Amino acid sequence: MTDRGEDGEIRVWDPFVRVFHWSLASLIGLAWLTGDDGPKALHEGAGYVIAGLLVARLVWGFVGPKHARFSDFLRGPGVVLAHLRDLVRGRERRYLGHNPAGGWMIIALIATISATALTGWLQTTDLFWGSNAMEEIHEILAILILVLLAGHLCGVVVESLRHRENLVRAMITGRKRALSSLPSTEIKLP
Repeated sequence: MTDRGEDGEIRVWDPFVRVFHWSLASLIGLAWLTGDDGPKALHEGAGYVIAGLLVARLVWGFVGPKHARFSDFLRGPGVVLAHLRDLVRGRERRYLGHNPAGGWMIIALIATISATALTGWLQTTDLFWGSNAMEEIHEILAILILVLLAGHLCGVVVESLRHRENLVRAMITGRKRALSSLPSTEIKLP
């Protein structure tokens, strides 16, 4: 069985990555809506499911298919800076998986969401029950998630426009256009 479909698209995102992505997005939205004045059990429940999803994603980042693996998209600072310079110049490469900057955004989101879940859980322990400091840290991390999310969404829009590819659709279907389907990997700025 081939990964290439009749339409020239190939499988990139496996079902686990797609379900993880949309479940995480939905649960973070639920956690935000139930954070201050909502049902505490719903907020905490969302946090526990988020934590479980993150653990599963970390494991999948080492044992999953090619584009799910951290080794596929984590690059050193020099590669990330070169990618960003090329992006500004309108000469960035198109990647099937995450580009170098997007890879580090994924890690930043995973780390921040993990820290938010951890500080939420710590508030349920004897040591930090009623701790204003821990609650403040939790809230700051939750705001940082929104900042990173805005950056993530901007990156998705820029990459979608620059490479003429609907990345939201790709995260739903799991399929993207093959690298060879454009005449050139260099995209010129208008």
